[in-house]
Amino acid sequence: METKLFAIRTTANREDQVLDFMSTKVNHDKMQVFSLIRPHGMRGYIFVEAASRLDAEMACQNVSYARGVLPNEVQYSEIEHMLEQVKKEFNVKKGDICEIVSGPFKREQAKITRVDQVKEEVVVELLESAVPIPITVKMDSIKVVRRESDDE
Repeated sequence: METKLFAIRTTANREDQVLDFMSTKVNHDKMQVFSLIRPHGMRGYIFVEAASRLDAEMACQNVSYARGVLPNEVQYSEIEHMLEQVKKEFNVKKGDICEIVSGPFKREQAKITRVDQVKEEVVVELLESAVPIPITVKMDSIKVVRRESDDE
């Protein structure tokens, strides 16, 4: 069976609720809807894989915060980059000296005290501050300047 992708306009920041309501409705009414997609970081839209435009419209009909189906069908190639979550490997360790490259502490040097690979965050303490205060920053907003042990 040929499936088609449709974009559904939603109220911003209500995408998860629309997904919940629609999935309940689709399962209850046994509609020809095969997947509901909420791309990370995209606000105001979700995508529906359905057998036809009519099925997509029926799935979002009378659903709170759903504003309707956009007129054109969406090609998979248009949303493919939003679906494939690429996990970056960060080579940071506890004790490394880093420079913060974005945010309010930009260009400050800090020592890494804790690394959370799952959340992609590090806890750092600024080197120039009089009192060491732990600050949590994203891994992509730091640059390692010096390793704790340079015997690699």
